[in-house]
Amino acid sequence: MAESFSVERRFFDDKNYPRGFARHGDYTIRESQALEQYGQAFKALELGERKPKTDEEKAFVAFCKGERQPETFFEKTWNKYRTHISTTKRVYTLSGVVGDNLDEMTNAD
Repeated sequence: MAESFSVERRFFDDKNYPRGFARHGDYTIRESQALEQYGQAFKALELGERKPKTDEEKAFVAFCKGERQPETFFEKTWNKYRTHISTTKRVYTLSGVVGDNLDEMTNAD
């Protein structure tokens, strides 16, 4: 495990998680720590920028290619991350102004 997924930099996704994984609420503390600590390796292995060195990394690459279902904690966490960034989020807002009242408010002068 010590050799698997070793990286020198932390992983941050400023586009999808500008406040960090832990502050967003999509992940548990353990999942957010795993993403920050090993995310660079996960991403490099998935994109083929890094060759798998251990059996665990080889199994991770097989999961990324769709050859098997996620089984380990790291695979499940990376799968959850990929799912969250690939789906669009709907944001609903509430407004205190109703359409009819808007006309009254603009003509009140």
